[in-house]
Amino acid sequence: MIGLFDSGHGGLTVLRELSKRFPDQALVYYGDHSNAPYGDRDAQEVVDLTTAGVTQLFDLGCRLVLLACNTATAVACRKLQQDWLPISGYADRNILGIVAPTVEVATQVPWAVTAPQYPQKYNTDTIGVFGTSRTVASNVYPEEILKRCPRMNVIQQACPSLVQGIEEGWPEVQLAKRVGTYASALLENAKDKVPERVILGCTHYPLLESLFRSALPDGTRLLAQPQAVGDSLEDYLTRHPGYVTPLGVEIIPVRLLTSGEPGAVSQTLSRFWPDAPLFERIPS
Repeated sequence: MIGLFDSGHGGLTVLRELSKRFPDQALVYYGDHSNAPYGDRDAQEVVDLTTAGVTQLFDLGCRLVLLACNTATAVACRKLQQDWLPISGYADRNILGIVAPTVEVATQVPWAVTAPQYPQKYNTDTIGVFGTSRTVASNVYPEEILKRCPRMNVIQQACPSLVQGIEEGWPEVQLAKRVGTYASALLENAKDKVPERVILGCTHYPLLESLFRSALPDGTRLLAQPQAVGDSLEDYLTRHPGYVTPLGVEIIPVRLLTSGEPGAVSQTLSRFWPDAPLFERIPS
């Protein structure tokens, strides 16, 4: 069984892609809605909450957990992989993040290649990154992109309150105003360079993809993080078949779990995914 963890609804954009891509895999999703959003929390809080969420999914039987949250990946993933997992009692399991596949798509360079290669080392494109305050503060996207494409111009823009607005179901006109403000700030920082590509560096943001599309120049391409993660996981499972659900095992329907109030969380989700399963409260 493969688990997905996010602070709230955002990782569901990844779950939808994976449920289509891997219909023969058992998938369970845990949204920590009672503590969302993570983007304005301090780093240690993010690490602690992410550790607790991953532990819950491991205890439910997941052998592989994907952090379907950019903030959790940027702040906590490496710590959990390198420091916590070996001593956790779950050393036979693994944790993946979503920054690596996104950087691979943005740079067209495999994650394992950390030195500039031809022709990417001569790439002078401008790339924008929208993210939570904590993801932007981590600087993970500029650092990892510039390792591979040192001449790229990477511009970040934090989007405070945007995740909160999605989780709370703000009216579209209010969300559009926020997106427009953040897009204008990013373009102003880009000066006379129109970004060739923009990363929606929070899995909540694809829920507002049409608003970002309207607020950005026509020639700017939006990078689809759920598709990038799906491609990356497909490659990972090919190389690590031990995490694949064996043939002949009955596949349970996609299961959605929350630390929040299931009824309210399901009602908010129905705005974006009308036929989604209902959320259940995470077992105590």
